[in-house]
Amino acid sequence: MTDEFHKPTQYSGDKFDTYEGGEDPASILRAAHDTAHALVNRARETDDDAVVDRLVAYTDQHGVDALAELWARSSPKSLPGALWRIYLIRLLIRQAPDDTSYLFQRGTEVLGTIDAIVAGAPMPTGPEEITELADQILRGLFRGDFATALDRAAAFCRIMSAGATSVADDVDAVTPERASELTTRALRFTTTGEELTTAARLYRSGSLE
Repeated sequence: MTDEFHKPTQYSGDKFDTYEGGEDPASILRAAHDTAHALVNRARETDDDAVVDRLVAYTDQHGVDALAELWARSSPKSLPGALWRIYLIRLLIRQAPDDTSYLFQRGTEVLGTIDAIVAGAPMPTGPEEITELADQILRGLFRGDFATALDRAAAFCRIMSAGATSVADDVDAVTPERASELTTRALRFTTTGEELTTAARLYRSGSLE
């Protein structure tokens, strides 16, 4: 990662999890694993909370491009792939906290599971609460139980998928384009949630590389 300042990239929802990295897959694969392991190890070995705070807020200052180039093509069944998804989720939340909190709140109302408890968001979940949740999940990768943080992110994705599907049903007759966008978003969150659940399982078995 570079220390040079970059203007943060605006990463809209329709680009969620579709960012492509550089042109040399072999080099990117090596760099992705090296940087991901170095980042996590550095965070877990230090007692300096400021270091973790800087890692959590990295994309706020530097944008998403550097991480995307390193990690976006990584398998979701890998450490860099899991980190990329968590950072991207945080970025999406911070760029649209009102919309995200609205879909999240709807999801908790229509989804009859314990996912809201697993995600750990306070109820009701407004823009400030959803933004704090994103930071908590990412910080959990560096300070808490790594697999638990992945499980929390997966639960968040399932809630968001349910919320987006519900709102899509509401607006389908009036704005079908919006409904189609939300349906696509729901599918994307479902897929990402499944990937994060798999990553958590692999981490617990010592197989997330």
